[in-house]
Amino acid sequence: MLTGAEAIIRSLENLGVEVIFGIPGGMILPTYDPLYASTKLRHILVRHEQAAGHAASGYARVTGRVGTCMATSGPGATNLITALADANVDSVPVVAITGQVPAGVVGTDAFQEADIVGATMPLAKHSFFIADPAQIPATLAAAYHIAGTGRPGVVVVDITKSAQATEVPFDPDVTLDLPGYKPRLTPHKKQIRQAADMIAQARRPVLLAGGGTIIAGASAELVALADESKAPVVTTLMARGAISDLHPANLGMPGMHGTVAAVAALQRCDLIIAVGCRFDDRLTGKTSSFATTAKVIHIDIDPAEIGKNRAVDIPIVGDAKETLALITNELADHPTRSDLSSWWKQVNHWRETYPLGYPEPSDGRLAPQHVIERIAALAGDDPIFATGVGQHQMWAAQFLPLQGPRRWLTSGGLGTMGYGTPAAMGAKVGRPEANVWAIDGDGCFQMTGQEIVTCALNNIPIKVAIINNSSLGMVRQWQTLFYGSRYSNTDLNTGSDTAMIPDFVKLAEACGCVGLRCEKPEDVDATIQQANEINDRPVIVDFQVSRDAMVWPMVAAGASNDDIQYARGIAPSWDRETV
Repeated sequence: MLTGAEAIIRSLENLGVEVIFGIPGGMILPTYDPLYASTKLRHILVRHEQAAGHAASGYARVTGRVGTCMATSGPGATNLITALADANVDSVPVVAITGQVPAGVVGTDAFQEADIVGATMPLAKHSFFIADPAQIPATLAAAYHIAGTGRPGVVVVDITKSAQATEVPFDPDVTLDLPGYKPRLTPHKKQIRQAADMIAQARRPVLLAGGGTIIAGASAELVALADESKAPVVTTLMARGAISDLHPANLGMPGMHGTVAAVAALQRCDLIIAVGCRFDDRLTGKTSSFATTAKVIHIDIDPAEIGKNRAVDIPIVGDAKETLALITNELADHPTRSDLSSWWKQVNHWRETYPLGYPEPSDGRLAPQHVIERIAALAGDDPIFATGVGQHQMWAAQFLPLQGPRRWLTSGGLGTMGYGTPAAMGAKVGRPEANVWAIDGDGCFQMTGQEIVTCALNNIPIKVAIINNSSLGMVRQWQTLFYGSRYSNTDLNTGSDTAMIPDFVKLAEACGCVGLRCEKPEDVDATIQQANEINDRPVIVDFQVSRDAMVWPMVAAGASNDDIQYARGIAPSWDRETV
């Protein structure tokens, strides 16, 4: 006989869970008692539940395993919701275990009662409620299976305090019985043949890799299809690293702040081979004007995504890794191929004419793009980068050269400020041998930066680069461009020419970390090298960058991708160019 709480811990151990990010509280406290004695589970006590969710996400994304977070009822569980919604929209496998008030008082507005199952149903892949402790082993097994298979996502398991406290027989042998849950992995052979025919006939094809490519572990298969088809490749924000930035077929990131070559190639192609991609608005711009001349092959394990935002000519439901391999094999035996030399001549012209670049700041401060380039250059072998959301996120997506998958962590679909630092913490726990940098903003860092205390106390030596423009940078950019430079409530006063509140160096030192500041271009490399040499505690570096730096290229929200701006006031003439 075990209590429900003991059954939770034993089940997690049997499922191979290694680490839990969480905070105890009254309604989950029975489970924390046997957790204290577990020799197989590492618990990391975070400072806010949202950070527990982001850390579990960062852990999951670098390891490919299901991440785990835990919280108490009421505000503990509701504090998780932002992180859970973030992970779910980006298809990250996370299980959240939450305590609930005793079954006898559910529905009475008891102290710290909240309907977490009802609250998370629209935001999670699935949510379970347990009042019967006998259900705990099977439900947890189902939760981890659902979270990590098919299209991965978030599963919430809400367990009453009474279920945790009641003794029941414990059987470690669990049989999964999920008759309504059967993800389709193997695509239809007829559609594979049709896809290969369409690729062979296309004169202007583009491979569009979405985040599902990385989730499926299909990077090698993506590269193989690119090599076989000779098609250029573009990678969405969530797919950065799916194909090396050094691969000659890689045109970079498309979309709102993508490269001109990637945007132009999609707009003028005659075929899109989309893999694990949602065709979201940041990619397509004005949907009615997106890639109007293109046929679409859409590969996704989630049938609900196919045709949702873009009409599809060949829908293929299946695992991306298996599907890409089958298409490549079929294409290799195809008797005819279109000549793509003129298409590549055009694509290379766009790539050479409109490369990524940036002006030197006129105010003498650091160029944020240069800082990010140098962090990448000095980070050593196989580093991992996590970002917050905003200008620094886009600069990181543009200027960090990525050579493999699961090295790039960012908040895509939800765009959650505060993601970067706790995600980097989770990544370092999952890959302790890696050099993990969080590229954060001064606004983002102040949302979840308290987790540097967690890192200091738990020997998690991440590096945090604060790209400090003393502003909510992306909002300020929009105010500059669209609101007549009326900077309403975007000044954060964190710059060295302002009140500098907080002083990030002093804050870092007060939290048991090393704090560094860099204000001069000639000091950038030495500061980064100093940070890289410190591996016994977290390092926070305050890079004082120009507040007037902007992210270019840019497609304004709701505008057509045809209206991309290469730089402020400069529209590329690619639409009228034919080589």
